[in-house]
Amino acid sequence: MIELRGVTLTYPNGTRALDDIDLEIGKADFVFLVGHSGTGKSSLLKLLYREAIPDSGEVIVDGIRVDKLRRGKVAALRRNIGVVFQDFKLLTHKTVWENVAFALQVTGARSKDVMRQVPRVLDLVGLSHKSRMLPSELSGGEQQRAAIARALVNNPKILLCDEPTGNLDPSNTTEIIELLQRINLKGTTVLVATHNQAVVDRMRRRVVRLENGRILHDDERGYYFRGLGQSPVLSG
Repeated sequence: MIELRGVTLTYPNGTRALDDIDLEIGKADFVFLVGHSGTGKSSLLKLLYREAIPDSGEVIVDGIRVDKLRRGKVAALRRNIGVVFQDFKLLTHKTVWENVAFALQVTGARSKDVMRQVPRVLDLVGLSHKSRMLPSELSGGEQQRAAIARALVNNPKILLCDEPTGNLDPSNTTEIIELLQRINLKGTTVLVATHNQAVVDRMRRRVVRLENGRILHDDERGYYFRGLGQSPVLSG
């Protein structure tokens, strides 16, 4: 489903974000991407939905060479990839329903498809009863669920989450992680970049740890730090 082969990414200011990354994620996998700020987590996600292009190496998503994709094909790629951000990125002047519908409308979806798909995903995330509210009328956890609904409305094969619980309290964090698990069980590949050690250690799913732009370890049923209670590895 996702493959990175010898991927290196350097930003214009000279910062090496990723350095010779090899990674493979299968269909319907659930993977945590961990590491302290600046280790390359967000950069790796950006490569997958073609927000960034590597200096070298191959980025393959669902059989497509994303790094070689023509600009005109990027929109089609992104319809198969849902992206959820820490700061929600909801349109403040639109209701929950309108925010979710907008993600379909910009792809040229027919009205009858919008009317069918929006209620489906709002029901999935538990927001059917708040569909007419504005984002400002929702709690943080509800705003994140609305953002997840928007990411799912195109039936993506892959869901990328960049610190999806970073602004949430423990109760809302638990709700969001449980929602992501349910989405994964329906067959969606889920990749979550996170700083939340408690969530990672409790879930015991695959953990890929980045340090200085490289994969430090990749454990099938891992902890945030390799070995429960182990201290973090800090760069000098």
